[in-house]
Amino acid sequence: MTVRLLQDYVTRHAERTPEALAVAMEEDRITYGELECRANRLARALREIGCRPGDRVCLFIPKSVTAIVAMLAVLKADCAYVPLDSNSPSARLLKIIESCGTPWLLTAASGAALADLSSQADSLRIGWLGAVPAPPFLQPAFCEADLAGLSTEHLPGSHTDPQRAAHILFTSGSTGQPKGVVISHANVHAFLAWAVAYFQMDASDHNSCHSPLHFDLSTFDVYGTFATGAQLHLVPPAANLLPNKLAEFIRRAELTQWFSVPSALTYMAKFDAVKAEDFPSLKRLLWCGEVFPTPALIYWMERLPHVRFTNLYGPTEATIASSYYTVPRLPEDKRARIPIGRACGGEELLVLDEHLHPVPAGQIADLYIAGQGLSPGYWQDPQKTAAAFLQMDGTPAKRVYRTGDLAFLGEDGLVCFVGRSDTQIKSRGHRIELGEIEAALSTLDCLSESAVVAIPTEGFEGTSICCAFAAVNDATPSKIREALRRLLPPYMLPSLWLQCEALPKNKNGKVDRALLVERFKSLNRNGDVPTHEAAHTGKSL
Repeated sequence: MTVRLLQDYVTRHAERTPEALAVAMEEDRITYGELECRANRLARALREIGCRPGDRVCLFIPKSVTAIVAMLAVLKADCAYVPLDSNSPSARLLKIIESCGTPWLLTAASGAALADLSSQADSLRIGWLGAVPAPPFLQPAFCEADLAGLSTEHLPGSHTDPQRAAHILFTSGSTGQPKGVVISHANVHAFLAWAVAYFQMDASDHNSCHSPLHFDLSTFDVYGTFATGAQLHLVPPAANLLPNKLAEFIRRAELTQWFSVPSALTYMAKFDAVKAEDFPSLKRLLWCGEVFPTPALIYWMERLPHVRFTNLYGPTEATIASSYYTVPRLPEDKRARIPIGRACGGEELLVLDEHLHPVPAGQIADLYIAGQGLSPGYWQDPQKTAAAFLQMDGTPAKRVYRTGDLAFLGEDGLVCFVGRSDTQIKSRGHRIELGEIEAALSTLDCLSESAVVAIPTEGFEGTSICCAFAAVNDATPSKIREALRRLLPPYMLPSLWLQCEALPKNKNGKVDRALLVERFKSLNRNGDVPTHEAAHTGKSL
């Protein structure tokens, strides 16, 4: 069959190899044939409750086989899915749901966040996909048991336009409002066309899915697997806290491909979880999302000489990755910079000055991306879209995305990442706007003023989020963190704190962020700051 849409990959392999294993998470396993049938039933249930082509359907489901079924079902219903972070507080989730303008929610979650969503969003129509009865506070439009009587055949009249949105991934927004990046079927197809060929992926592969499903790395895990009829092995979130468990997972699943943010790999190296000649089935190890410290890379390469190591780079707005660099040999210097490399097929990396003109090799400037992976833009936000996606003069004219990263082009033609040009950071692989944290802090009555900065660290998180504050009513970091937990996901909570009588200001009367960065660096090094300020490391909070 001709593959036009992402769900077509599963249909093709369900027809060819229905008994082949498609997805596994611990003991929960599903074949391509079963995956196709379950997704078709759920797509019909969505249509029967009023879901129409082009609608957005939010998924509030922990990483699981059921979550994968739900993703495919939404696509089969000619809709776009919006994966929600199950660890986010309900206040942030409500902003996303309201932004999508959708009444549709599929869930298999439980707990206070779901109770808040169901009570505060009165118009929500919920499909309950849990294996147990729905919680008493829910009045679902349908339950998992209701699906058994529905047809497993395709829905008639499905669209075939690959330019339609497949999903919307919400990232941190500088104003405190999360912004939705629209990703089309064609965007994902373009990356997969290059990646499957470059990495020589096939049906014999056992691929990891380490990232959460609301994180764009998982898009490659899921659809790269389905494109080739391979096996997708979902990494249980609990294993992320135990490096030896992660290593055992790779062995037990006989993974041939591992893809994650570097922090997971650094964590495993720190606790020496990898043996010499470990993971005999592993062919390739890929990372993306932040800088992989060279000492940790050396650790892995020394132990796994049979594995191919590739650095991928790209923001969510450019769909999974836009450039690649396969490390040719073991780095000799622990301080060696690992390039982000060359553009993937169909993509282009551009290092440009403020006039969008190319700069000479070796000169640091802003990094832009052009090509087939560029998102159509931000969901219902033409102003932000116009500011980030620019039209570059030329013949033909190019649509380019300003990444906010600084880079330079080496004499060898490889692009090297230097750092951020704004207040967006990466911590534990998550993209975070410091402005969103400050926006949340500004809502707390216990603070008179606050500022958030970030400092690099050699620890697991990669970057430490730091909060300087002036308090009222005897506010402490522990009290502030507890209040922030109701507004922000855990990975956005500051880990270093500095209490001041008043925040330092520069000559323009603005908060002197450069000075705060230096004070936090000093605090992080030796725990000392000027005596008129109270410092808190946050380690005991």
